[in-house]
Amino acid sequence: MESSDAELDLQRSVQAVLRELGAQAPALQSNQGMWRWSLHKKVERDPGKSPALVRILLRELEKAESEDIRHAIIPLLHTLMYVLTKATGITEELYRRTYTFCTRLLTLPAPYCTVALDCAIRLKTETAVPGTLYQRLVIAEQNLTSELYPYQERAFLFVDPELVSPSVCSALLLELEAAQVQQTPEACMRHVVTHALQAALGDACHAGALQRKLQASPRQALERYFHAVVAAVEQMASEPSPSREGHLERLEEIYCSLLGPAAAARGRCGGDPLQSPQPNIPLPSPHITFHLWTDEEQLWKELVLFLRPRSQLCLSADLEALDLQGLWPDRELARVSMLSTDSGIERDLPPGADELPLPGSPEMERARLQRKGGVKKRVRLPDVLMPACWDGPPGLHRRTGRPSGDGELLPGVSRLHTARVLVLGDDRMLGRLAQAYHCLRKRETQKCCLTPRLSLQLYYIPVLAPEKQASCRHSELRELATFLGRADPWYESTVNTLCPAIHKLAEMPPSLDTSRTVDPFILDVITYYLRMGTQPIYFQIYTVKIFRDLSQHPAEDIFLTELKVKIQDTKPPKDGFSPRRRGAAEGPGAELNICYQKALLSHRAQEVAVSLRATGLVLKTFAASDTEVSGPAPAPPPAVPVTDHTCLNVSVTEVIKSSNLAGRSFSMVTNTFRTANIQIQSQDQRLLTLLLDKDGRRTFKDVVRFEVSPCPEPCSGAHKSEASQLGSHGQEVEGTKAKPKPLLMPINTFSGIVQ
Repeated sequence: MESSDAELDLQRSVQAVLRELGAQAPALQSNQGMWRWSLHKKVERDPGKSPALVRILLRELEKAESEDIRHAIIPLLHTLMYVLTKATGITEELYRRTYTFCTRLLTLPAPYCTVALDCAIRLKTETAVPGTLYQRLVIAEQNLTSELYPYQERAFLFVDPELVSPSVCSALLLELEAAQVQQTPEACMRHVVTHALQAALGDACHAGALQRKLQASPRQALERYFHAVVAAVEQMASEPSPSREGHLERLEEIYCSLLGPAAAARGRCGGDPLQSPQPNIPLPSPHITFHLWTDEEQLWKELVLFLRPRSQLCLSADLEALDLQGLWPDRELARVSMLSTDSGIERDLPPGADELPLPGSPEMERARLQRKGGVKKRVRLPDVLMPACWDGPPGLHRRTGRPSGDGELLPGVSRLHTARVLVLGDDRMLGRLAQAYHCLRKRETQKCCLTPRLSLQLYYIPVLAPEKQASCRHSELRELATFLGRADPWYESTVNTLCPAIHKLAEMPPSLDTSRTVDPFILDVITYYLRMGTQPIYFQIYTVKIFRDLSQHPAEDIFLTELKVKIQDTKPPKDGFSPRRRGAAEGPGAELNICYQKALLSHRAQEVAVSLRATGLVLKTFAASDTEVSGPAPAPPPAVPVTDHTCLNVSVTEVIKSSNLAGRSFSMVTNTFRTANIQIQSQDQRLLTLLLDKDGRRTFKDVVRFEVSPCPEPCSGAHKSEASQLGSHGQEVEGTKAKPKPLLMPINTFSGIVQ
């Protein structure tokens, strides 16, 4: 009776989560995000409920599949995988049912098949070797030393102090510090050992006695047990056909060495009937560092510090003075060929040249050390050196055991580090992130030291100032968050609802007692987002060339969400400014010459040039309609260019002159069109003011002309143009011009764009 009541309670919680996805009532909307958190907390406080929750989630998934309720599939699947990662005591039959369900989802379109494939790959190993997912997650997130699983992760939380209040910053910092006080390396190693033994042995594992034994063990002995468990799990998981029976035997030996043969024998006989329920084995939150974003190069600095220990890194005021020795790709790997100096005629060879010297002989040693009479050619760092999340979605077939998207970008150089960069703020903060991302990419084309060894993942949580939430600018400053919520309902329900909770946390008095056990809601949601948000949505970055004087080179900048143009008051013209046209109509605004390439469904180039009088215009990367998805786009198949799916939505406030008996009057009309490239120049003495990404700190005044186009991948056009100019025999090819690859910035969500 007791178990049925608990199962009914879990069923009600799951139904509440499903209702929350399509919540229309204000009562449900006010509690969005809490139902999923409370569901996981119920299982965390009573781990014995995990098998029941897995069965309930499987039933709901099969129901959603049969009734074609697709919007619920990915949220339920993520919830199920999160439970399976933490849980112990899950039967092999439940694992196989879940794996079979994921394989059926492979027939659905993206993103369902993509998420299902990622889950199926992880489930296949977890079914044969229980506890693998938990062990790998803790080792990577806590940076525990392991030769068999050397991957490391770190989460960076960036906050702009000019956009987020000091109370919010201090509250978040206190919550992060309070959660990480008890997460010592020793505690994490104890959790890994206990979870692995309990997941494999099940009821035969005396978890209470095991935890007491590990608690009393010295650091050296604890490390020995930890490495033994990791070796047993990783070696079995790396086998082509892992055996659950063989894995069980190896962990039983470790269990006997810990508690002795007598305790192991009691476990095999059914355990102690008076044994208390299985204790909870917590899943430690990831290592998150808090940063106030005050320096444009701060992101690059932190990534370098993550790759190199601080004891080996020499930071100075000059960024170029960073000691990056050891981070560079092996120069020998860049050698592709050697120009021969012989004639190619056999009789010209010296005597005995056709005989190979013996290994270890002086001739062989001399040949190895001396430089041949040729010129070494080096390859420019190609585009393939960029991380998978920077270049587009990684391949669907990933190696089990590696974090998704990781692999060898250079021979012999493994990407063992994953940096998860999480930014808090509004659209202005994302504009700063786009600037840092663009600078990082440009720096890597000159000195590629991070990308061969680092996987960069970007995350975003919208946070607005309290006074902005009630104002009309609230929706203007969170346009990208609104788009992400429309594209991914689970992101809308889980992440977009955090802003009120963060402000409530900031209003609460700080607690100085870090020893008490608390349930940090915000940290738990951030952790869930970092772990399960693996599907990126790609956003086109646009570059703008700004001319203050037509006789000089333009300034360049980039923007992500919006460029707003205002007409300045009349000002004396500068040198090189085009003179005012005779007969220009007096009135508000300025005469603008607009030239753009019209966006057509056929993707054909159609140039349009118009002259009109306008009071201002706005270039947005998002469509005005809530249902239209035209600005950012998911990475399309390779056959379809990404840039054909991205365009700017331009709104021009045009001045219409009319004459009547009362005299001359003016009216305003808003015209809209879509384009990817646009050039605008003022034709009279009125100058322009540009505002990028709604950020008052990024304002350009006294502008005569500006040009906007998709930002190209740094150096991608140069590589392709050189390759296209030469044919297969070194001859120049006419009429072929490589199209530059666009620079896309990924932001991780739970599912990507759900059509």
